[in-house]
Amino acid sequence: MFSLWTLQILHDCLHGSLLNKRQQKFIFGTVKRRTLQDAILFWGSMPSVFGYYLYLKYGHLTHHKSLGDPKAASLEKLFDSSSKEFEDGDVLFVAHRMKLKGKVGPKFTVGGREITMSISKTGFNSWREDKPLWNAVVFATSFMYERFMLMINDVVVAITGRNYFFPNKPIEFHEECAKYCRCAVLVRGLLWKMAGWKSLLFLYLSETLWSIPPHPACAMFVTNHGSNVDDDSDGGCIPSSSTYAGRWYSLFTLGTNYHCEHHDFPTIPLHRLGELRKIAPEFYKEGSNDNVFRIMKKAFSKPEFYACMDAGIQHM
Repeated sequence: MFSLWTLQILHDCLHGSLLNKRQQKFIFGTVKRRTLQDAILFWGSMPSVFGYYLYLKYGHLTHHKSLGDPKAASLEKLFDSSSKEFEDGDVLFVAHRMKLKGKVGPKFTVGGREITMSISKTGFNSWREDKPLWNAVVFATSFMYERFMLMINDVVVAITGRNYFFPNKPIEFHEECAKYCRCAVLVRGLLWKMAGWKSLLFLYLSETLWSIPPHPACAMFVTNHGSNVDDDSDGGCIPSSSTYAGRWYSLFTLGTNYHCEHHDFPTIPLHRLGELRKIAPEFYKEGSNDNVFRIMKKAFSKPEFYACMDAGIQHM
């Protein structure tokens, strides 16, 4: 869980809610707020085997901006884009478990032939409707395999100075990727030397297991951006959802379960998100008795469209 907690703390740093908002300079007035935030985001992402830095830096804020936009949430668009930022960084995760519109990526040219290679899409295409156990195993396999390959890709980027999965992105993106990967690989090498290969195995498992069944945190991870229909109002689709499974679950996930609240108010710090339901209960679901295992079973029985894409088709 410390890996999830690290992600949530760095996530708060990115949104500007980790540090005192009234203070613009830190460390005896020598370091500007933005400089300190960038340093925390960079170095706080280590040690890790694949880390959260590049997603947070280039894909999370745009995720808030583009959530539900089918033009942004496409694997082809994400990998072929010439923009420094990802159009919606969450597409990198949800492609393993949700329906997306648009074509697939990334694409590579080998021997004059264009080849499309997507671990997430290959795994998702193997899902079977109303077979939650099978789908959960497929999801865990594709997700953990992709994370392992990302660890290898970090070494390639560290050596070559280029991330070949994103060929059209500007040089600034590749330079930042190379800088991070070189530092991250160096830290991993030091860990291996001091604590052996088991230290990297520990990091790999700690960064992946909370995302897959039967880990309780998986419930909020796989359902935070589905296509939920609000039966209490006009039947409209809600692209974000929270998991209310009690106070201990909120502590266990460090407030990550309050995902709908976070998208409504992204600069509210993690420890205060739960207060929003008390302040405006009419806008959020009542109760705190969500069954996380029932939630996972439903999510892996019938996949939904990501963030209300084609929600009318989803719920016909």
